[in-house]
Amino acid sequence: MKKVYCIALTLLVSIALGNTLQAKKNIQPTAEEKGLATINRTSAEAFMNFLASDELEGREAGWKGGRIAGNYIVSLLKSWGLQPVFEDYFQPFETYRVERQKQGRLQVHPDSIAQICKGVHQKYSMRNVLVKIEGKKKDEIVVIGAHYDHLGYDPMLDGDKIYNGADDNASGVTAVLQIARAFLATGQQPERTTYFAFWDGEEKGLLGSRYFAQVFPDMGKIKGYLNFDMIGRNNNEQHPKHVVYFYTESTPTFGEWLKSDVEKYQLQLEPNYRPWDKPVGGSDNGTFAKAGIPIMWYHTDGHPDYHMPGDEPQKLNWDKLVEITKASFLGFWKMANLDF
Repeated sequence: MKKVYCIALTLLVSIALGNTLQAKKNIQPTAEEKGLATINRTSAEAFMNFLASDELEGREAGWKGGRIAGNYIVSLLKSWGLQPVFEDYFQPFETYRVERQKQGRLQVHPDSIAQICKGVHQKYSMRNVLVKIEGKKKDEIVVIGAHYDHLGYDPMLDGDKIYNGADDNASGVTAVLQIARAFLATGQQPERTTYFAFWDGEEKGLLGSRYFAQVFPDMGKIKGYLNFDMIGRNNNEQHPKHVVYFYTESTPTFGEWLKSDVEKYQLQLEPNYRPWDKPVGGSDNGTFAKAGIPIMWYHTDGHPDYHMPGDEPQKLNWDKLVEITKASFLGFWKMANLDF
């Protein structure tokens, strides 16, 4: 009798265990989890090693290397099936400056251009890249962006002549690319229409994002903007998980989202939360903040290779770059789907 009882008990335990395992198998990942699973180091390295290669000669805006970088980005976006925001994947624009012996910055505003063109002047042709995923709400837009240009090269430098710009800002571009692909992998249409932007001319005065804001007819529909600029290096080698997280102070939900996601997904990050009443400085986030649009901005602080030829891929903290990309995907997914 005792033996029969033991056999019966073992059978019941086996059935219960089998049911539990079967139940686990039947649990489907959420849309958020499906997207998160696509973000990885292999993709980050693949994108980075092309964008920051010597062959692109520092991706200077208006120069050959910058144009190759733009073509590469578009080729990826097209292959994934993302649709352009405008008629073409590129948003071309021209910038002007007085001839080089005079003081003056490149300009995109028509009034400034009219003045410059009265004399001898320079003209640069640049291109933003913008794609979208249509949301259920056509009258609400969220944007995520990073500039893809850098400083080019200097043939007169003694030694390394190329400003590769791995951290600044190929790191941000790799994040936007991975997040665009992650949104597709969710298999779910977002509530708001999402734009994925790659700005040209940031290093010459936020020119790409400024031009976009200047001509885009629906700026009032943009409800939020997430920016990347330098997310791949360690400011202090003793703190490899450090990341600065700026966000609009009047939108505290942005800070709450990141705190929740770091805990929920055990992200290996130690964010320095910096709410900012008017985050108008630093990068392309300023263009949107000046228009009254709430922003998020990830940044890992400065380092000795900032705007130097030594900003190269082998010096990146790949684990941190991937973790920041995961955190920002989660944040942007919420920006595209939740009230804030």
